[in-house]
Amino acid sequence: LQSVKPQDFKGKVVYSAIKGIVAEDNMIIGDFLNKKFEIDFNHIGVIMGPCHAEEVALEKLSYLTIACPDTSKAEVLAERLSCRYLKTTVSDDIFGTEYAAVLKNVFALACGISVGLAYGDNFRAVLISNAIQEIERFVEKVHPISRDINSSAYLGDLLVTAYSQFSRNRAFGIMIGKGHSVKYTQLEMNMVAEGYYAAKCIYDINREQKVYMPITEAVYNILYEKISPLVEMRILSDKLS
Repeated sequence: LQSVKPQDFKGKVVYSAIKGIVAEDNMIIGDFLNKKFEIDFNHIGVIMGPCHAEEVALEKLSYLTIACPDTSKAEVLAERLSCRYLKTTVSDDIFGTEYAAVLKNVFALACGISVGLAYGDNFRAVLISNAIQEIERFVEKVHPISRDINSSAYLGDLLVTAYSQFSRNRAFGIMIGKGHSVKYTQLEMNMVAEGYYAAKCIYDINREQKVYMPITEAVYNILYEKISPLVEMRILSDKLS
């Protein structure tokens, strides 16, 4: 993007399928495109899940959420992407869906840590129930609009990332839970687990927002403060309900 200029986007609708944060600025992609390239938010859209590319490649029935403040633009792309095995829904909530997509990677990592520590399904059910509440509190603080947090763009994306065999973040968390270091896990996996970087970005953003986010804080403490996963998850377990 270093060679791209604002005028290059003039008259275009720009879509992002990235589920991450620009770490240097702690900005979701929509905000970054608006501030860096002066693109109006009505010309910015995001392509969200719940959807793992591996299943799309296998032509297994999957769903995408196309979000843009101007939903008429989102509907155009949604129609073009729809096919026999790919269904689409439209949303006007680019901020909420983007932040939810970032946070679910952190929570999938937490889910993986619990697997590595040999916690059971009962604990993970409570963990993920609390995770969706954490998403709701955070997105409501940063962008307070009416939204159904139980819809597929939020809850569905969280569930598939937390439980899927294809989830890199879950796999990363499992290795951390088994006692491997962050560096070893990164080298061993040889792929990006977005939740590692997202945990710090969200933690930093939340210093200003001051939302109650015990799961995010626990993951941050494990990854960046080098607190034992066993100790931190025990502390977290007393904060869940």
